[in-house]
Amino acid sequence: MKKETINVLSEHRKQISELWVKILLENETLREDFMTNEDLRVQSEELVYAMIDAFKKGNFKNLETEEYEEVLELITSLSMSRAKQGYSPRETGLYVLSLKQAFIQFLQENKKHDLASLFEEVLSLNQMIDSLSIITFDTYIKGREEVILRQTNEIEEISTPVIRVWEGIVALPIIGTLDSARTQIVMENLLNEIVQTGSSIAILDISGVPAVDSLVAQHLIKTVSATRLMGAECIISGIRPEIAQTIVHLGIDLSDIYTKASLASALRFAFQKLKMQVVKTATN
Repeated sequence: MKKETINVLSEHRKQISELWVKILLENETLREDFMTNEDLRVQSEELVYAMIDAFKKGNFKNLETEEYEEVLELITSLSMSRAKQGYSPRETGLYVLSLKQAFIQFLQENKKHDLASLFEEVLSLNQMIDSLSIITFDTYIKGREEVILRQTNEIEEISTPVIRVWEGIVALPIIGTLDSARTQIVMENLLNEIVQTGSSIAILDISGVPAVDSLVAQHLIKTVSATRLMGAECIISGIRPEIAQTIVHLGIDLSDIYTKASLASALRFAFQKLKMQVVKTATN
């Protein structure tokens, strides 16, 4: 890009920024529920100013240099925040690519009598902003992965609650598929609760587990073994007829583990083990 062109861009950077915002506001995909127009103007102006300042250093090909440090910081922050706010990849990509349109429209007005120079400058801008758009997409994907990971962890915590149902008795209802990673969370939560409450009986309710195969059964056996090592007895409840048949067909041995058809049955059995009795009182 010629020094003359860079000087023109620098002198009219406010105009270029306003042109870009105008293009964005005319776009049907604009999400005004995520960002106000004023915030959009401030964000866009910062990026335009930073890019033109970087252009002055004479580097139009390599973004991984010191002069583009501020530009990359703005792009990274922008992409991450949009990923967490719920913008789609298309909306995020169009935001950056529309900057190309603003620059080209401005240059077309200022270089309409010098088509050869216009072509050269537009080519340089295309390469630069295309590279920025790739960085934008990469950063956006990382941001979405962070959101998905955080949500997955939150769901796992919510879906494995350990409940103190009675003095000395805790219960952990398991909902959904039980895999290796989730088994680890289940064991940690259950063992921590046993230590904190001093409980001697833990009930694992698998009513919400859609299917039990050999792998799920092994995970359950590991959890029972870990519970016994903590000095507590474990009861598995929620053994439906189809689950019982599957366990028999698979040849899985649960003979040394207490199993019950329902959580209520497991709780009654726990009371018997603790030599406790719940008596219904007469009402007046």
